[in-house]
Amino acid sequence: MSSASPCVPAKAGTQTGLPPSRETSRGSVEAGGSLADFIWFRTGGPAEWLVRPADVEDLAGLLKGLDPSTPVLPVGVGSNLIVRDGGVPGVVVRLPKAMAKVSVQDGRVRAGAGAMGITVASAARDAGIAGLEFLRGIPGTVGGAVRMNAGAYGRDVSDILIEATVVTRDGAVETWPAARFGYVYRHSDLPAGAVVVEAVFSGTPGEPVVIGAEMDRIAAEREASQPLRSRTGGSTFKNPEGHKAWALIDAAGCRGLTRGDAQVSEKHCNFLLNLGSASSAEIEALGEEVRTKVKAHSGVTLEWEIQRVGVAAPSPLRGEGRGEGLPSSAAPGTAPHPTLSPKGRGL
Repeated sequence: MSSASPCVPAKAGTQTGLPPSRETSRGSVEAGGSLADFIWFRTGGPAEWLVRPADVEDLAGLLKGLDPSTPVLPVGVGSNLIVRDGGVPGVVVRLPKAMAKVSVQDGRVRAGAGAMGITVASAARDAGIAGLEFLRGIPGTVGGAVRMNAGAYGRDVSDILIEATVVTRDGAVETWPAARFGYVYRHSDLPAGAVVVEAVFSGTPGEPVVIGAEMDRIAAEREASQPLRSRTGGSTFKNPEGHKAWALIDAAGCRGLTRGDAQVSEKHCNFLLNLGSASSAEIEALGEEVRTKVKAHSGVTLEWEIQRVGVAAPSPLRGEGRGEGLPSSAAPGTAPHPTLSPKGRGL
């Protein structure tokens, strides 16, 4: 594995421990799979291994068969994610369309974790279930929304979740009641490497016409206030207690601030934009510059809401990168390799 491309795996049959043939795969496994192809910023390095399991059983077998030291990262549509330029060591799991089905029964909405928020909100509307309209304003998947307690327009996932099915890092399939997630603002206690595969939501009886009108209002408000047609990552920073992040950023003089081809949106300054050829490093550095300026102006320390993953590209001076929150063994050049036993499904 070269230091210049820390997350591109070695060829099958070398030190990765991966079987040379994956012809029995029920899902798909891609070495060096591109993440920038679908991450909303359209930036960042590859996944060491990009896996799309066929179903829950497939995913459970995959996680059970992996070496316990192998990092696992579930990714939806990448609407709230910065993938660093050096890529993501280990296994990135992306759920297929087969795990994005939505159904309604007995006044409850059951959604696969790959389903988009708008799909869930629309199914609830059609069934006359109110209270889920805010999901229309969340541009990500159910899995990501459950993990981070996503919210908008005064409501959070914790307000509507009954239970969720989770595949733990060791391959167990468990049903968690909402209380087990330990929800607080934009955070849950779901451990790293666990993957949400399904969620059940509740609402209250309502008129489809009224529900639809509220969804339309949310859509119009988003269109008017957010840079929806840009390469962005959604809300960049959490709202500090008693403040709006965008207002703090604006007051600190950061509206329109640029670094390379990365820009603080002029339309909504809690959004960062890739104007065309920005690197993930430029986007993240711009975010850190905003945090510094806001701290200096108001004394408030902004916390990232966007998840930042992977390792930085090698420095031209030091020949190395650094990944925030990664174990030392995940440094470029020494990134842990997935060791997948033959019994691991999906491979």
